Amino acid sequence: MSSVAVIDYGMGNLHSVASALRKIDPAARVTITSDAAEILAADRVIFPGVGAIRDCMAEILRLGIDRVVRDVIASRKPLLAICVGMQALMQFSEENDGVECLSILPGRVNFFGDALQDEHGAKLKVPHMGWNQVQQTTAHPLWQNIAQDSRFYFVHSYYVQCEQSELIAATAQYGVDINAALARDNLFAVQFHPEKSSDAGLQLLTNFLHWNGRTS
Repeated sequence: MSSVAVIDYGMGNLHSVASALRKIDPAARVTITSDAAEILAADRVIFPGVGAIRDCMAEILRLGIDRVVRDVIASRKPLLAICVGMQALMQFSEENDGVECLSILPGRVNFFGDALQDEHGAKLKVPHMGWNQVQQTTAHPLWQNIAQDSRFYFVHSYYVQCEQSELIAATAQYGVDINAALARDNLFAVQFHPEKSSDAGLQLLTNFLHWNGRTS
């Protein structure tokens, strides 16, 4: 039986993620937890996040989740970060007048801006909320059986810009180029919400449940 720990630091879309995983594999043991030992004992780990980065980082540090995430990565077991979980992995976020993040991945999180426009000059709303096409930029086991330009569901006012292009696994366009997914070794991070992304999102979560943490 496969076990998945969904990290609980009080700021995530925990139950919708857990429900999606149970729908995919009713036999999987899915646990929502902040306990380090329980997280590290799981076969796979999900690092979700919803809300303001200042509050998220405060709880991550208070509960020692920063150390747990680093230990999961060091253990080489599959780790999926979602939305603010992805943003927390970066070095710095512009949100809340600037917040230092975990510096696990190189890059920063920027505000879309108040004057965001599409390629025709039409004003775009912030937050970026709704369905958008995702362009896969590298082969990865988590893209298996997911068509190029599939649509995923986004909700965010800040976007990731990674400093190492080789880590970018997918992009999206919303006035600017968005890093929609990043990948390094046993870590895969997405800005969109796979648990809210219908068939494509469920396929990504299915792939995660079968992923061994290696890219080849």
